[in-house]
Amino acid sequence: MDAKTGRPREPMPGARNGFVLVRGAREHNLKDVSLDIPRNELVVFTGVSGSGKSSLAFGTLYAEAQRRYLESVSPYARRLFHQMQVPDVDVVEGLPPAVALQQQRGSPTTRSSVGSVTTLSNLLRMLYSRAGDYPSGQRLLYAESFSPNTPEGACPNCHGIGRVHQVDERSLVPDDTLTIRERAVAAWPTAWQGQNLRDILVTLGYDVDRPWRDLPKKDRNWILFTEEQPTVPVYAGYTPAETRKALKRKEEPSYMGTFTGARKYILQTYAATQSAMMKRRVARFLSSDDCPVCKGKRLKPGALTVKFAGLDIAEMSRLPLKKLDALVKPHISGAEHDAAHPEKALVVQRIVEDLAGRIEVLLDLGLGYLTLERSTPTLSPGELQRLRLATQIRSNLFGVVYVLDEPSAGLHPADTEALLRALDRLKTSGNSLFVVEHELDVVRKAGWIVDVGPAAGEQGGEILYSGPLAGLANVDVSQTRRFLFDETAEPQRDVREPTGWLKLRGVTRNNLEGLDADFPLGVLTCVTGVSGSGKSSLVSQFLVEAVAERLGQRREADPDEGELEEKVRTLGGEIVEGCDRIKRLVVVDQKPIGRTPRSNLATYTGLLDHVRKLFAATKQARARRYDAGRFSFNVAKGRCETCEGEGYVCVELLFLPSVYTPCPTCKGARYNAKTLEIKIRDQSIADVLAMTVDAAFAFFADDDALSRSLGVLREVGLGYIRLGQSATELSGGEAQRVKLATELQRAQRGGTLYVLDEPTTGLHPSDVRKLTRQLQGLIDSGNTVILVEHDMSVAANSDWIVDVGPGAGDEGGRIVASGPPKQVATSGSPTAKYLAKAF
Repeated sequence: MDAKTGRPREPMPGARNGFVLVRGAREHNLKDVSLDIPRNELVVFTGVSGSGKSSLAFGTLYAEAQRRYLESVSPYARRLFHQMQVPDVDVVEGLPPAVALQQQRGSPTTRSSVGSVTTLSNLLRMLYSRAGDYPSGQRLLYAESFSPNTPEGACPNCHGIGRVHQVDERSLVPDDTLTIRERAVAAWPTAWQGQNLRDILVTLGYDVDRPWRDLPKKDRNWILFTEEQPTVPVYAGYTPAETRKALKRKEEPSYMGTFTGARKYILQTYAATQSAMMKRRVARFLSSDDCPVCKGKRLKPGALTVKFAGLDIAEMSRLPLKKLDALVKPHISGAEHDAAHPEKALVVQRIVEDLAGRIEVLLDLGLGYLTLERSTPTLSPGELQRLRLATQIRSNLFGVVYVLDEPSAGLHPADTEALLRALDRLKTSGNSLFVVEHELDVVRKAGWIVDVGPAAGEQGGEILYSGPLAGLANVDVSQTRRFLFDETAEPQRDVREPTGWLKLRGVTRNNLEGLDADFPLGVLTCVTGVSGSGKSSLVSQFLVEAVAERLGQRREADPDEGELEEKVRTLGGEIVEGCDRIKRLVVVDQKPIGRTPRSNLATYTGLLDHVRKLFAATKQARARRYDAGRFSFNVAKGRCETCEGEGYVCVELLFLPSVYTPCPTCKGARYNAKTLEIKIRDQSIADVLAMTVDAAFAFFADDDALSRSLGVLREVGLGYIRLGQSATELSGGEAQRVKLATELQRAQRGGTLYVLDEPTTGLHPSDVRKLTRQLQGLIDSGNTVILVEHDMSVAANSDWIVDVGPGAGDEGGRIVASGPPKQVATSGSPTAKYLAKAF
C-alpha cells in the first residue's frame, strides 16, 4: 500500500532484483532516510554510538518484518508476542521474514538454562526416557519426569530449584549480647513494624530487657521460628510492668497487634515484596544450601535412578559441553546397545545424532565450557546471543533476514573468528544478515556497509554511505572510515611504573583453583583472555568482593540479577598485600542506572538538583514562593495532574501494540502549566530536560558547576543524549559511561581503585578513544584502574596486562602471561598474536 494514497502500489524494480528498499525512514533520530540494502549478504550497519544504526536495523527493518508477520496470525495469537511499535517509514519493499538476535539479559528466573535455550535439555530427557538404563522393576518414565520444571519431575521438597532457603539463629541475631529492646533480632524491620513486634513480645510476657544469650532456648526458638501468629493487645509506650497491670485490669489497648516470627517474616518478605531494597535487606539473613532430599539435583528420586553412559541426567547436565560431546558421540554408531532391546539402538542413534550436531555448533562458537544446567541470568549478553545464534544455525532456515545486535560484544578476538564462521554458515544457507557492529574485524568481513552518522543523536540519523566496503574509503565525513582505512593508531606513550602491588593468593572460585595473581597499583591494568577463561571470576567477583570487605564497603547482590540460590561463593583466597594503599573502591558496571522511566540522566548524575535550584532562584519563582521541589515531575505540586509526571498516556489495544501518546494536557512536558511559566532565558524546566548534553553545555556555559558536569558527559561521548532521556532507554554501555562520568565529576584525591568490566562494549572506535583518555586521566590523578577487556587497542595502550587462560572453563583459570603490553605480545599466549597487531 502507498502510505500517502492508501492504494496498492506496484513493487519497485529493485525489490525484485535482490534488494530491500527503504524509503522515508524517520524512526527516532533518522532523518527521512532512503536506501537500498542487498539480500543474501552480510550487511553491517556502522557509525558512532547513538548515530541511528539500531533505529534503522531494529526500529525500522525488524519492526516492519514483525508487523507483517503478526498481520498473518490470528488476533488472539498476537497477544502472546511482545509487539514492537509500528515503524515510522513510508515504504519498505523486498523484506523477507526476519529473526532478531539482540543483546539482552536472559530470563530473570534460574529455571531458564543453557539447556532450555538451546533445546538440548529436551533431547536429553527424551534420551533418558526412551533409552536410559532403568533399574529392575522401575516403570517407564516419560520425558516430563526428567524435567525439574514440571510437577512430574520436580523434587517435592525444593520444587525443582535444587536449593532451599534457610535461616538460622546466628544470621537472625548477629549480636547475642544485645537485648530484644536493643534490636537483637536484626532481621526484623527497623521502623515501626519492628517496634510493634517488640511490644507484642512484652504483652506475651517475654523479657525484652535481658541479653538474648541469657534467654531460655525455648523462648529464643519460639520468637525466631514459630509459625504461630497470635493477635494480642498492645500498649504502646508502656513499660513491661505497666503492660502487665494494663492487661490485668483489661485496659483498652492502643491497638491489636499480630506477631510474626523472624523466620516467617524473612521468607514471606523475600517471596512477596515488590521492593528491590527490601529484597536486598532480607536476603542478607538468608542462606541457601543444597536440597537435602535431591542433593541439589532438582528431580524426584525415581528419575535419578535412570542412567545413561553411567550417569544420571543431573550429572550429565553438569558436564561442560565439550565433555558431553565426547561422551555421547560414540553412541552414534549404535554399536553399544542392549541385546535384549535392539530397538534402543535406533532410538539412541537418532537422538544422539541430533544432540551431537547441536553441540558441534556451540563448540564452534567457543561455548564448550558451558554446562546445560547453567542458568541464563549468570550468562553475559554475548554468551546468550551466541546460544540463540547456534539454535538458528541448526534450524536450517532459508530466505530469512537475521538482525543481530553487536554479536561480537564480550568476545575475545579468537572467539570473533568463530563467530564469523557461524555467520558465514547462515549466509551460505541462503539467508541475509543485517548486523549492527563496532568490531572492525567483523566490519571488514561485510559484503555491504551502511554507515550512519555523521555524529550521534540530533547530529546523526543520516546515511553517509551504503555500498561495498571499499567505497567507504572515499567518504571523508565518516568516523568509521578513519579507523578502517587511515590506521589512525594512538601515539604510543611510555609505560608507567607501578607504585605498589595488590597481591592475591589462593583464589578458588568457579574455574579458578588456588590461583595467585599480582595487580600493579597506580597504573592502568587490562585483564585479557578468551571468553569464559575466568577474567570476571578473578576481577569483577573475587577482587571486588575481597577489597570491598577489607574497606568495609558492603556490596549487596541485586535480587533482579538472579535468584538467591544462584550466588557463587569464593571457596578460597585472600589479599596478602596492597590493600592498605587503597582508600576507596569504585565498580563501574553495565547494570541499568534506573528501572523506571522516571529515572533519567539528569536525576542520576545530580544535574537536575542543581537545575531545579536555578529555576527556584529566579525572580518569578521567588515571588510565587516556589521551592526547588516545585520543579520535580515526581512531586504533586509541580507535575502534570493528568499523566502524573509521565509525559505520556498509554492506550491499551487488545490485539495491537499499546499506543503511547503525549499527554493531552501537558503535551509531553510532564509539568503543570504554572510550573512551566517559570523560565530561564525563555526556556522552561521541560525545555531544559529536552536539551541534549551538548545543547545544555552551551546553554549553561556561565555556570561553573553545570559546565563541569556536562563537560565530563561530553568527554565520555554522551553529548547526544537528552538530559531527560529515560534511564530505561540507555544501553548497557551508555549506562556504564553515565556512571563513569558521575564518578569523574568528583574531586580526585587519589588512592581509589576503579574496576570496569568490558567498558568498550557498544562503543565505536572513536568513542573508545574518548573513554581511554578519561581512564588515563584517572591514573594521572593518583588512582588505579583495572579493566576486564577484549579490545586490543585498549590493551595495547595500558601499562600492564594480565592474560587469563589459556582456554575457557576447565581449560582456563590460569595466568598465562603478565607484564607490559609489548612483553605480553611476544609471550605466545592466545591473546599475544591479536595484541601484536594493535601496535
